Amino acid sequence: MDLFKNLTLNSLQIIQLMLAPAIMISACGLLLLGINNKYSMVVNRIRLLNEEKRELLLKFGAEPTTTEVNVRIESTSIQINELVYRAKLVRNSVLSYTTAVALFVGTSLILGVSSVMSMGKLNYLILASFLCGMAFVLIGVVYAGMETKKGYDIVLYEVKAHE
Repeated sequence: MDLFKNLTLNSLQIIQLMLAPAIMISACGLLLLGINNKYSMVVNRIRLLNEEKRELLLKFGAEPTTTEVNVRIESTSIQINELVYRAKLVRNSVLSYTTAVALFVGTSLILGVSSVMSMGKLNYLILASFLCGMAFVLIGVVYAGMETKKGYDIVLYEVKAHE
């Protein structure tokens, strides 16, 4: 039995159907705003640590260094590597959210075309597009969670390195 076989829609119903993807686009926009701020902070932190590491190496490169300086150089190297991984997680989250937005926009467009042209066969494509968009939102949330955990791990390492 085809769920969409006898489906006739008026203009109000079409607009209501098109709102669900639009709401998801707005939600993804908010998620993208937050994750882009994280991305900027991670990249800035990498730059600061790289600068600190360069200064330490230039300042103490020719002279015998103290244990404290060696520990800090090693700590900055490890943190930079971990932050680069964290930046990749944020990048993956951004790409997932952006893909979800594209799929939700596509869903709205297909909905509009389907309703104007009375093409019931597109209903499966509409549903598939919307569900794929939701899957990409979930993937983005998973990457964002992994990034948050990695950020916490880096802070713990930095605190322990200087005890």
